[in-house]
Amino acid sequence: MIRRIAVVGSGPAGLTFARVLHRHGHPVTVLERDASPGARPPGGTLDLHEGMGQLALSKAGVLAEFEVLSRPEGQSMRILDTDGTVLRDWRPRPGERANPEIDRGQLRDLLLGPLDVRWGRSVTKVVPGTRDGVLVHFADGRQDRFDLVVGADGAWSRVRPAVSSATPQYTGVTAVETSLDDVDTRHPDLARLIGDGSLAVYGVNRGLVAQRNSDGHVKVYAQFRAPLDWQANLKRRAGLDRAGAQAVLASLLPLFDGWAAPLLDLLRRGTTFVPRPLHVLPVSHTWAHVPGVTLLGDAAHLMPPLGVGANLAMLEGAELAESVATAGDLDEAVGAFEERMWARAGRWAKITAAGLERLVSPDPAQAIALFDEVQRS
Repeated sequence: MIRRIAVVGSGPAGLTFARVLHRHGHPVTVLERDASPGARPPGGTLDLHEGMGQLALSKAGVLAEFEVLSRPEGQSMRILDTDGTVLRDWRPRPGERANPEIDRGQLRDLLLGPLDVRWGRSVTKVVPGTRDGVLVHFADGRQDRFDLVVGADGAWSRVRPAVSSATPQYTGVTAVETSLDDVDTRHPDLARLIGDGSLAVYGVNRGLVAQRNSDGHVKVYAQFRAPLDWQANLKRRAGLDRAGAQAVLASLLPLFDGWAAPLLDLLRRGTTFVPRPLHVLPVSHTWAHVPGVTLLGDAAHLMPPLGVGANLAMLEGAELAESVATAGDLDEAVGAFEERMWARAGRWAKITAAGLERLVSPDPAQAIALFDEVQRS
């Protein structure tokens, strides 16, 4: 019997799940709300860990292609004091591939390959327990049925309510993202400041991070503690007569008052600014198993973005796919997978929650100590 399997979301978790199933000869449908792969910017860079994201790519049969696309030099990490003094300057050893970087868009295209993706299929609700399987409702009014629906649709998952009433909660930290293009030619001073990988600066309850992507693109993130309605208050203060980017920049710069001018230039030279309040799910998020529905990645265990989430999501996708591919009893296999996922994700959720507290804290030395601990490991 051919099982009808769907995964909602074409992020790293969903595509890894689908690609591993495809490799095992099992058909799977990817349901994605975006109209096409290029419908919106794919996001920044990811560092894929040897025992997690890279292991998942190996299970998907695309590790060799990843090694060609990835950037081992992106493992470099530089930490500066707010006055511009270099405090740490870590660089990978020759041949080091513990955590090479890859752009999210490149990873997506690598995993898409031969997959059956139904673009423009926005899921609104998933109803388990119907007579003919799990019923999936779409925004355009259509419906479809599957034997297994996997929710890999991120923080605000439309699949999650089918198994859990949990909703993401605000951490108290907001990140504002901007970017620089063609940095080596247009901003050579900032290119030298950042180096080959990432740059981080930490002050009292705030931080500034710059990450190289491919082709001279740099993502910059200003992080700080603020009320959830910070963006709404900003709009009210700015009024209707000021451009959005100008208003955000004017509100950001005072938060970093006294920092070295080259650091502030990472913000001043940005052209667009996107506020991203950081949300998380409960550290030990679990649910009573629901036949025919499960979750992966952020939909299951949303954590602070500290380099673990995508890796966990991809490994889970690969492991679930292998379990499904060899399952005699599909429901039993999915239930056993969930137990393993919850135990591992719970450990990482605690680690990343504590990490965010140290990175954006009243004592900047805590952030540097955290990086020292990671480097030693």
